[in-house]
This record gives sequence, C-alpha cells and structure tokens, in this order.
Amino acid sequence: MKIKIINKSTHQLPHYETIASAGMDLRANLSEPRVLKPLERSIVGTGLFIELPVGIEAQVRPRSGLAAKKGITVLNAPGTIDADYRGEIGVILVNLSNEDFTIENGERVAQLVIAKHERAEWEQVEVLSETDRGEGGFGSTGVK
Repeated sequence: MKIKIINKSTHQLPHYETIASAGMDLRANLSEPRVLKPLERSIVGTGLFIELPVGIEAQVRPRSGLAAKKGITVLNAPGTIDADYRGEIGVILVNLSNEDFTIENGERVAQLVIAKHERAEWEQVEVLSETDRGEGGFGSTGVK
C-alpha cells in the first residue's frame, strides 16, 4: 500500500526496521529539547503529514523500550489518525516516572501502525444471543 506523506522535519521517513515489524518509529521534531516532569504530558510534533486511504487508520502507539526503561508512554494509546485528517502527526506523551525526562529532537518517541478497519452499522434489538461467558467481564475468563 502506498501512502502519501509530507516530511517537514529534518529526519528520515518512518520505516520498518525488520521484515516482520508491525510499527514504524516516529521521531520528535523539536527546535529545542523539551523536559517532561513527572506526571506531565505534552503533544510532541513529528513534522509528518499523511493522506490515508478510506478504510485505513494509523495508530500511534508507545515504544515498549521507552515505557519500560523511562516510564514514558503515549497517553491516549493507541491514538488514532483518521483517513480525513491532514494535520501534523502529534504524539501525546506522558511521563509516568518519578524523574524528569528530556525529549531530544530526533528521538524515537512512539511507533506508527497502519491498519484496516471496518465501519459498523448498528442493529438495535431487544435481546442478544446467549454465551457461556454471558455478562462476565474484567478478568472473568481467567483461570480459577
């Protein structure tokens, strides 16, 4: 699938690191480093603008290494970029650690996954079919 992209950053285009990678790293596009204090959040621009085909979304997800090692994650994970959005891709980062974190220009701050999606049409009914699980939720299917 080809996706149109405008790159207003000085960084390379996002790309897959391996043949089996699902996501591509997004890099911060900053004029100067930005400090995220504990529990602080900030929208970090990437300098990237994309045109997705209808039926495709881009998901902005956390980088596991940044989350595990530094406590930095994407606040609305996964963030959704719709096919009709033409603005800059921004990443809402939050610092869940107890230490300040400095975001440097070009730092890999999130990953982008391209995915197909379906559109639903609601069918209002009075009764749903029965299942073994029924109304059990939030851990109800785990081993007892």
